Amino acid sequence: MTDTSFPYALTRAGVIMSPEPGNDLETEGVLNPATVRGADGRLYLLPRLVAEGNVSRIGLAEIKVADGVPVSVAREGVVLSPDRSWERGAQNAGVEDPRVTFVPDLGLNVMTYVAYGPLGPRTALAVSTDERSWRRLGPVTFEYDDDADVDLGLYPNKDTVFFPETVRDPDGVESFAVLHRPSWDLQDIRPGEVATPPAGLPDDRPSIWISFIPAAEVEQDLAALTRWRKHRVVAWPEAAFEQTKIGSGPAPIRVEEGWLLLYHGVVGELVPGVAQQKNVNYGAGAMILDADEPWRVIARTSAPLLSADTDDERDGIVPNVVFPTAIEEIEGTRYVFYGMADSKIGAARLDRN
Repeated sequence: MTDTSFPYALTRAGVIMSPEPGNDLETEGVLNPATVRGADGRLYLLPRLVAEGNVSRIGLAEIKVADGVPVSVAREGVVLSPDRSWERGAQNAGVEDPRVTFVPDLGLNVMTYVAYGPLGPRTALAVSTDERSWRRLGPVTFEYDDDADVDLGLYPNKDTVFFPETVRDPDGVESFAVLHRPSWDLQDIRPGEVATPPAGLPDDRPSIWISFIPAAEVEQDLAALTRWRKHRVVAWPEAAFEQTKIGSGPAPIRVEEGWLLLYHGVVGELVPGVAQQKNVNYGAGAMILDADEPWRVIARTSAPLLSADTDDERDGIVPNVVFPTAIEEIEGTRYVFYGMADSKIGAARLDRN
């Protein structure tokens, strides 16, 4: 069942990238890509490439289009590997699940990604003026909020993505805004540790948060993009398809109603400390955020716009996964790019109902 009352819909266009036989970098799948318009005007995919042992890199591939529809890719190598100390642990390594937002005010592509290092999965940033040369700004830090008794710096964080335009934060300060998803499971670094969420949260399930960075500080120092503050929850799990957790997908896009945010909702059993879950089901949901107060949800799907219904979405490294991570306009039509069962990459057309 899909939500026909929501003003937007997704329709599958097909698989555009599968692991390349004999390619050691893709032994355990290609998935969860970012996209970027290159300096040459072409459209590129930045897929997560997973090698044996769950070691991830971020690749580069040109998206090939036929009759206005993305159908395949041409691989062009790797743009980011886990070669910094904070991207590698004793038993793990990876740069994972990139999201890219082009920010016109900066003239930059801003990439958020998961650095899977000594302290488990943490958010990091890189920037570029093109599709190939990415400069790391480093791991994200979180300002402590004593009034709320929240130190998000203690916890793993994933599913992060910037808005393309500045907004006013809750105190009226012109700011860059970023969505993210902290979780309270510390088993990656402290096996047996009981999850301890911040005090006072009405719901301790992993949820979508928003944080802010004053634009004036970024103008003075681009590295300020990594210093996040004024954290608050945007949305907790609600619908049946997202009872376990939710997380942001592609960069929000401006639509007539506000900001359209695609996200993933998860239902099922999460096993603490396990990277590749087997007993969960991921679907693609959507919400509309207020244009001026993007921490306020004004509409939301009650059922997924896309569920794991095809063989490619049901069978893979992590079965039953639809994981949207990028949106691009191709010849006047928007397409969403998404991970399929942590193994392949698909595309779906985004239409207004």
